[in-house]
Amino acid sequence: MVDTAVQTYGRIDVMINNAGLMPQSPLERLKIEEWNQMIDVNIKGVLYGIAAALPYMKQQKGGHIINVSSVAGHKVWPGGAVYAATKFAVRALSEGLRQEAKPHNIRTTVISPGAVATELLNTISEPDVAEAVRKRTAQIEIPAESFARVVAFAISQPEDVDVNEILFRPTSQEL
Repeated sequence: MVDTAVQTYGRIDVMINNAGLMPQSPLERLKIEEWNQMIDVNIKGVLYGIAAALPYMKQQKGGHIINVSSVAGHKVWPGGAVYAATKFAVRALSEGLRQEAKPHNIRTTVISPGAVATELLNTISEPDVAEAVRKRTAQIEIPAESFARVVAFAISQPEDVDVNEILFRPTSQEL
């Protein structure tokens, strides 16, 4: 995808790593396959996205990489330990990237949304956990357009401003 963008437009200005899975469950249920899935998508997916865009951005001496974490990358709750670990990892990767990419004029932003109306809850395979999460978020989730506005804000800053981290959630969200 990145190669196609560069071939078509001659450069890549922004890369948003936003893939994610959230099949939450208590650790004692030993959903090891799901743990591996989350690690592959939530951590390795971000790394692969960085690997695809970074060489081009270094060469063109600029760009913006946005990695999507979660409120779970700041707070852990029962049943969400592995998901939270992957989202903490996204924050750590983003900070490391920020430090390494500075000399190349590459901006980095990690965005940590709270309850946003997306299909993410459909990736929870445990019926009791899915029901509890849906019950907790159904009345408070905000539209995906809210996330889009946050992304637009980070991108729209002047080239000498690097918005490194944004944590946002619905006003009524406790976690």
